[in-house]
Amino acid sequence: PYDPALFVADLSATHLCLLNKYPVVAHHLLIVTRAFTPQEALLTVADFAALLTCARQLDGLAFYNSGKIAGASQRHKHLQLAPFPLDPTGSATPIAAALGEPTRRGELVTSPHLPFRHTLLWLPTGAAQDATFFTAAYHAMLQATGVWAGDDTAPRPYNWLATREWMLVAPRTAETVAGMAVNGLGFAGSLLVRNIDQLAWLENYGPLCALRAVSEPPPPAVAEAAPCH
Repeated sequence: PYDPALFVADLSATHLCLLNKYPVVAHHLLIVTRAFTPQEALLTVADFAALLTCARQLDGLAFYNSGKIAGASQRHKHLQLAPFPLDPTGSATPIAAALGEPTRRGELVTSPHLPFRHTLLWLPTGAAQDATFFTAAYHAMLQATGVWAGDDTAPRPYNWLATREWMLVAPRTAETVAGMAVNGLGFAGSLLVRNIDQLAWLENYGPLCALRAVSEPPPPAVAEAAPCH
């Protein structure tokens, strides 16, 4: 049950929109299923339709933390939409510099600059990006990353995140590194620390190293070419 003061809008017969009780940025939204569904469940066409209803009106980072290891704090299925900029003093998504150039739109690729296993999709310009398109792309990315076999088995923990330009999937192996929790926001380059000591540790350890520590390693050739820093 949610606090009625957090209610934003009815999105569909299956989903509603709430304000996040613990927002990272102003107007941080949750897209929540009306009926209980576990957070580890695969995203559906209905999930993406509800998300896109919000995302078409609000430019931001959409993300899904698939299970506790991926940073989910609630068991009830929900996507999140955090309006840009994530950092008012910097870029909308700090990870953008490490994604490379969108030279192969519509294809599943990887970035040579990310030192963890992932699949990246630059969204086709002008393509019909509806809920069916997003669902098919999401399924293909999960399979390409190896977190889901494309059958009735449950996927392994992962983070899915998207902007109006790209989508990214990253498998997860740990919930925290050195006591710092990492969720989908982290893979956009927005890592949240609790105190000055933790910030100093992160600056010394390196944000990409922190992401690698909670993720699956990339293929050896990529690991050699993209050391974390």
